Amino acid sequence: MDTGKRLFCFGCGYSALVLAKRLAARGFAVAGTCRTEEKAARLREEGIETFVFGDDAPLADAGAALRGTTHLLISAAPGEKGDPVLAAHRDALMKVAPEIEWAGYLSTTGVYGDRQGEWVTEETPLDPAVMRSDRRATAERDWQELARASGLPLHIFRLAGIYGPGRNQLKAVKDGTAKRIVKEGQIFSRIHVDDIAKVLEASMARPNPGAVYNVCDDEPAPAPVPIAYAADLLGVEPPPEVPFEEAELSPMARSFYMSSRRVSNRRIHEELGVTLDYPTYREGLKALIKTV
Repeated sequence: MDTGKRLFCFGCGYSALVLAKRLAARGFAVAGTCRTEEKAARLREEGIETFVFGDDAPLADAGAALRGTTHLLISAAPGEKGDPVLAAHRDALMKVAPEIEWAGYLSTTGVYGDRQGEWVTEETPLDPAVMRSDRRATAERDWQELARASGLPLHIFRLAGIYGPGRNQLKAVKDGTAKRIVKEGQIFSRIHVDDIAKVLEASMARPNPGAVYNVCDDEPAPAPVPIAYAADLLGVEPPPEVPFEEAELSPMARSFYMSSRRVSNRRIHEELGVTLDYPTYREGLKALIKTV
């Protein structure tokens, strides 16, 4: 089944690959980038046309790699030098933009910064709290600038904490790596990786260039709550609660606790008509129990 459609993913990571495989099953040609030749070989075995790309390794011929692309997904993370895709291939993107039917940039809800547990919507002004999120906010603006200049039909998706097969609280509890860290007033939003792909597909079916979407489930919850629920599903005692002030965390892990917010997902329901397969962590973890 050849639909004449082609998805190109800058960054064939955890979330992008779920979408890629779903679209391939629908007849899309799928291509994209990864950072190592070893991973590229694995992706090629799965039928994905793969190119090695990184901060210091631009595509040898970006125009040829992008030729025939109808759908473009950008999930490569920005670094110290900014967005790596724009830094290396802005001119090539400007040239192919008129051919693109849909483009999506995967950002993070971290761009809202700390709201002390209050709700945020897509209209909430950005206030990134840590450098990693600040880079995402800058990348969003840079991609929006390119879209205005080129006509690229860009959509921005701000993702909450991602979980799914191989990356979830059940696995952490079973492996003994889960930590029930308690911080007063702390609240997180999260999203199952399959529901990310579902939202992206819904946007492709109803493109609205310039739109921004929060991608999260229906129930924000403190971080220790899903861990306790995962332990209950596994029939084991949950790890002990640890006050945040006493927790031994890496700088990156600690940064996740420096902001607290509830993220509204009303727009994906009302504008895109999405019904999440996993509206809370409970449905998501129940479905994942057979994978651990």
